[in-house]
Amino acid sequence: MQNNFQTAKPLAAIYVRVSTQDQAQHGFSLDAQEESLINYAKALGYEIFRLYKDEGKSAKNLNRPEMQNMLKDAEARKFQAIFIYKLDRFSRSLKDLILTIDKLKEWGIDFVSLQDKIETASASGKLMFQIIGAFAEFERNIIGDRTTFGMERKAKEGGFITKAPFGYKLVNKQLLVDEEQSAQIKSIFEEFLNTPISLTQLAKKNGFTTSGIKKLLLNTTYIGKVKFANKETDGQHQAILDKQLFEQVQEKLK
Repeated sequence: MQNNFQTAKPLAAIYVRVSTQDQAQHGFSLDAQEESLINYAKALGYEIFRLYKDEGKSAKNLNRPEMQNMLKDAEARKFQAIFIYKLDRFSRSLKDLILTIDKLKEWGIDFVSLQDKIETASASGKLMFQIIGAFAEFERNIIGDRTTFGMERKAKEGGFITKAPFGYKLVNKQLLVDEEQSAQIKSIFEEFLNTPISLTQLAKKNGFTTSGIKKLLLNTTYIGKVKFANKETDGQHQAILDKQLFEQVQEKLK
């Protein structure tokens, strides 16, 4: 008698993600990722359970609709493996990657990254995942250090970093004096210095909160300074106040 029983193939979830920036700069496409992953999963003997797609989403964390749906289905053991195109399609956070891989292992779900040649079903795959993940984290830290260095250098050179405060306007990344508001700034400083008016009264008169008016009176931007990471340097913008008036106001504030 012929035995018609066939062993069911394991099921695979396919996850693809592409951000708007990826599409513009690198030409990543969901269709290309999908096709490669489906072919790879089938070549390894899997049936496709479902495609999970997050389009126009960044990978800074796992708070993406289809990512969350896939992880819920993984916890419910609806499939046996997750296939992704590349580690950074899944997450750019090493912590998120490691914690999620641990959870998948707990749930009995294998993890396969096509481009990185990583799969957690073997000891060598686990080792390779840890090594690549460590280098990825190292690279992000270097990029972060370079960004911070660049911002500090810009501050030292007098470039203005944050948004324009009251009294100025930002035009082509240059801080320019707003004539009407700058006149009000001078009036506020002079009135505070030369009259017995309270901060609360001064704030109410000029349409600020008490904390807002105090912050304004402490702002060294008005004497041509810029501040970044608690370091202050000379800016490239025009000062609204003379230094003597500003310092006298600081003494009174104390």
